Amino acid sequence: MNFKNVTIAGSGVLGSQIAFQSAFFGFNVNVYDINDAAIATAKERMATLKTTYAEYFNDADRAEKAYLSLQFFTDLGEATKDADLVVEAVPERIEIKQGFYENLGKVAPEKTVFASNSSTLLPSQFAEFTGRPEKFLALHFANSIWQNNTGEVMGHPGTDAQYVEQVADFARAIGMIPFVLKKEQPGYILNSLLVPFLTAAMELWVKDIADPQTIDKNWMISTGSPRGPFAIYDIVGMETPYNLNLMRAEHDPNAKLAAEKIKREMIDQGKMGISTGEGFYKYPNPAYMDPNFLKSN
Repeated sequence: MNFKNVTIAGSGVLGSQIAFQSAFFGFNVNVYDINDAAIATAKERMATLKTTYAEYFNDADRAEKAYLSLQFFTDLGEATKDADLVVEAVPERIEIKQGFYENLGKVAPEKTVFASNSSTLLPSQFAEFTGRPEKFLALHFANSIWQNNTGEVMGHPGTDAQYVEQVADFARAIGMIPFVLKKEQPGYILNSLLVPFLTAAMELWVKDIADPQTIDKNWMISTGSPRGPFAIYDIVGMETPYNLNLMRAEHDPNAKLAAEKIKREMIDQGKMGISTGEGFYKYPNPAYMDPNFLKSN
């Protein structure tokens, strides 16, 4: 694995984490996003992550060094001009990703390997648009990657095996435990288990069967889990579930209702999750962390 220069394309919740994690473990990291406003938000996220990493790893100097080393770009060509690896973390919408890869394939050096962090979409859906299908695969991270340190590596039928190995080595080099899938699977291992769970919870809310805190409380008491599905939604943020439901809405009436409800009651109200201080819970002290949360209903 000869990766030294890494570009993270998309500086949302997870994109920012991937960038900071890579810088923290010594890689040269460029962060790309579409405009100055997105970059300004990314810099705010990085400042928060600096504090998180300093506390979690008990190493403020290393966190500060990582923070100062990050470079930010709104020009994709500049962001990738010497990239060994580009990790794509743009919104979970087919047309956005397709357009991104068409542009990326034109400006990135021939040496650059492309990896998608897509939660549910397959590399084979975009391979032809990259211009280098043999160097394209997926590398998926769980949220809070410094702690939940899995790196799922998934090629498509046209991926050269050497790049699967190189990307797995990169994941290991930034503190992840790599899991190499034998074949393509929408959602990899983690989201194949997690998405149906979260979708079922969302349906209970959308159909007004129970409110989010009641659903979470039931799950936590019944299974001993530290948080319920709506607390997980707050960690993920509202953009990803909104986009996923929007994508499924054409064929699934429940998904259409879910997308509309997420937009109306969460996104339009500025309740994007932990990143904005409020989602289904208020932060930094969400109700589910209260010792009395599980004692009554």
